[in-house]
Amino acid sequence: MHDVQAAGGASLSEDDASPGEPAGPTRLPLLLAVAVAVLVADVLTKTLAVRQLAGRAPVELLGGLLTLRLVRNPGAAFGMAAGMTVLFTAVAVLVVLAILRLSRRLRSRAWAVALGLVLGGALGNLTDRVFRGPGPGRGHVVDFLELPHWPVFNLADSSIVAAACLMILLTLRGSSYDGSRPAD
Repeated sequence: MHDVQAAGGASLSEDDASPGEPAGPTRLPLLLAVAVAVLVADVLTKTLAVRQLAGRAPVELLGGLLTLRLVRNPGAAFGMAAGMTVLFTAVAVLVVLAILRLSRRLRSRAWAVALGLVLGGALGNLTDRVFRGPGPGRGHVVDFLELPHWPVFNLADSSIVAAACLMILLTLRGSSYDGSRPAD
């Protein structure tokens, strides 16, 4: 063990790290940057969608590969469970709190990106549920992107799905959120 310490008592050596705790910086800034980017993009695109698509017929783009169709979704993904908006609001709050709690031990860049995508997506849809009609906690989520044979969705939904795919890949590779990997 080294006796030399930085100002404030921080260790200058990885040898002084607590047992079982991986060395390396926390990835909280990366997680937050990804979450803020997703949230800002989601809020801006939903604002534009409401402004440009309200009262208008769907707009086909890319030869019908993508359709812009404004839908106000009171339920979960794909319009399921429309009467449970308050429950989805509570679940989104719990997801946000769980990610923030976990972030203290986050050392993996890839997991920081994945959790940032989930956090930004959850906050994007939670923002709709809190601030849009018919009222706080019961607001309808704005969806506006539609692919052929697929329900209408938004950037927050896309972010959450991308995060789920990344998390599956990271799990299959044996990568842990704390930066550790199982011994070979």
